[in-house]
Amino acid sequence: MENLKNFMMIFRFESNNEYQPTQEEQAEQHQQWGTFIGNLAIKEKLVGTNQLGFSGKQISADLSVAEGINISEGKTLGGNMIVRAKTIDEAVEMAKDCPILNMGGTVEVRDIIPM
Repeated sequence: MENLKNFMMIFRFESNNEYQPTQEEQAEQHQQWGTFIGNLAIKEKLVGTNQLGFSGKQISADLSVAEGINISEGKTLGGNMIVRAKTIDEAVEMAKDCPILNMGGTVEVRDIIPM
């Protein structure tokens, strides 16, 4: 049996409120994501995935609450995925097929430390 570890892919993209993709572009993006996720699932490498919405609240150390999501360096967190791989390099190779890269976004691959 393979000794696989869990790694998280964190998806970030530039938020652009002025651009609204066409229905065709949205359909193409959904197709690309479906293919990406489906291929990982078929290979039994997918543990789980989450897409994040665009509304939220931020709680600070002083317990104050601010409306909105965190945008750092012009990018926001769009979601995450947990995959199984032998090494972080294998997980990085999987991430290279991520559709967010075609949209100018980034994928960060991190090891997961069980708690």
